[in-house]
Amino acid sequence: MYDFSKTPLYEIEHILQALLQEKKDVSFIVPNPDNFPSVYNGNTIETSQGEMIHRGYKTWVDLAHQLRCRMLTPHCQDDMCVVVRYEKLSEDSFHSLDASAEEKYGENSIFSTIHKNEESGFLHYYTQALHNVHVDKRVRILNLGVNQGDEFELIENLSKNFENLELIGIDYCQSAIEMAQKRFQHRKNVTFYTADITKLADLDLGMFDLVITIGTLQSTNLSFQKVLMDIVQNRLKRDGAIILGFPNCRWIDGEMIYGAMMKNYSFSEMSNLYKDVNFAKKYLQQKKFRVTITGKDYIFVTATSIL
Repeated sequence: MYDFSKTPLYEIEHILQALLQEKKDVSFIVPNPDNFPSVYNGNTIETSQGEMIHRGYKTWVDLAHQLRCRMLTPHCQDDMCVVVRYEKLSEDSFHSLDASAEEKYGENSIFSTIHKNEESGFLHYYTQALHNVHVDKRVRILNLGVNQGDEFELIENLSKNFENLELIGIDYCQSAIEMAQKRFQHRKNVTFYTADITKLADLDLGMFDLVITIGTLQSTNLSFQKVLMDIVQNRLKRDGAIILGFPNCRWIDGEMIYGAMMKNYSFSEMSNLYKDVNFAKKYLQQKKFRVTITGKDYIFVTATSIL
């Protein structure tokens, strides 16, 4: 077992990369961060076993994800050190599937096992966005790419007058819509449609006080700019609000891994993400909306009318 209590982080990463090419899991010894509260990473700490380099658990969690691993529960080596354990992730990811919408996003898919509301990196910033748009005042709410309805569930939990709101969710995956309908079967004010979001005019839904779309407009079969402009011009009331969620993560083997990916890249490359976020901000500002950009694993562009 490697002892990394005195090893620089760049050496640790290099060593672990080499080990994980041959092994499915690795373990190593580091100073117990709990013994040194309020110490920044990289500081030398004096211990009964000599000088060591301090790093918090967040560093080890971040490094695990960068190495495509999950961090398992550490255990104590002695009074001063702990054993950190990494397990290599499989490629069990819906991203890699070349499948129909039903197989990739439907009831029996890997995607259906993802619950964004149980990920703090999503929940915190989505909740913040809902507060920023004063969701209780947004009587008519449209969710594009609703899947099984996670975003509506949080609105239901946060709202003080949920029964007075009208919520409509749209997705092109039939089995996902059926899951959402079952989930909200006792809510008469929540309606779901299986439809193509580029053909909303066919549904004659009218205008909305709030439009939400999370991780949908970046689909490769959509023109992001065209769809966004259509939503703002034809679905959103002039004094309305919009919440756009841009994935800056990958879902792999039960883990939400930070960093957007593009085809033909083996590492996180976020050019398209920044391009779309920047376009959305500038376009919405031109349309007289106040715009904020927040988030980490998901980037949220939240806009409210200033008229």
